[in-house]
Amino acid sequence: MDAVQLRGLQAPLKQRYREEPASACAQMSAEADFSDPGITATVQTWAGPVRAGLHPSTGGDGSDACSGDMLLQALLACAGVPMRSVATAMGIDIRSARLTARGDLDARGTLGVSKETPVGLGTVTVDAELDTDADDDTLARLGQLTERYCVVAQTLARPPHLTVRRAG
Repeated sequence: MDAVQLRGLQAPLKQRYREEPASACAQMSAEADFSDPGITATVQTWAGPVRAGLHPSTGGDGSDACSGDMLLQALLACAGVPMRSVATAMGIDIRSARLTARGDLDARGTLGVSKETPVGLGTVTVDAELDTDADDDTLARLGQLTERYCVVAQTLARPPHLTVRRAG
């Protein structure tokens, strides 16, 4: 897809959203269940069910997906799509890319060992190795716009109110 095709695809959506702002609102959802044994939750994904369990630092054996790793994977999926979209719109030719995400976890928080230790990932970093002829200024702008338009990154930067409740 090139910039003209991308603009043609998105132009009617942007126009409708300007005229009818409520039409831009979409509810996203995910589902999980306790169908597998152990301290696990089976999450329904686009690629099929994924069983998530304890990270080895919290007692897992590494045989199940870790939700922290899944969060980083979602971040990369989200960063990769806007990066390609913005690069396309800017006319940047990216021949290949490799994205990696890393986050720091101090297991004392989630295990309740230390009340002062936050639960969750601390510093999160996304590195992009790009095969491109674009100059450093252009790539810096690409990085800024990728952060700006990445839903997962912005959700992590400004967390929404979260409620865990009993349904039904």
